[in-house]
Amino acid sequence: MQDFRPQVHPTEIRLVREEKRLQVDFSDGQSFSLPAEFLRVESPSAEVQGHGPGQKTLVAGRRHVGIMGVEPVGNYAVRLKFDDLHDTGIFTWETLYEYGLHQTEMWQVYLDELERQGLSRDP
Repeated sequence: MQDFRPQVHPTEIRLVREEKRLQVDFSDGQSFSLPAEFLRVESPSAEVQGHGPGQKTLVAGRRHVGIMGVEPVGNYAVRLKFDDLHDTGIFTWETLYEYGLHQTEMWQVYLDELERQGLSRDP
């Protein structure tokens, strides 16, 4: 059984270029500050997530990545344009909310996997 969460939507999305962060405030009062590197390595694109379970690609070397732009996609998502030219991920409101809620755990899994594979956050 899935948890039922009423539909939440952003009330404000701000790109903080100097800090390389996306600040997202939601209608339920939640507010998340999401680092560009985190959003890039967890991009919901097929290039990163694959086309099915177990196909996720580990993206290394993105410590200094920034976000060049935020483009609305309908009334349900944004497309982020990263300065490494990745721009195929569509971040739905639900994805941004879930990433905000689980950022700490997701980041640790990422760091552990980098270490396991002998890779680095540095380019």
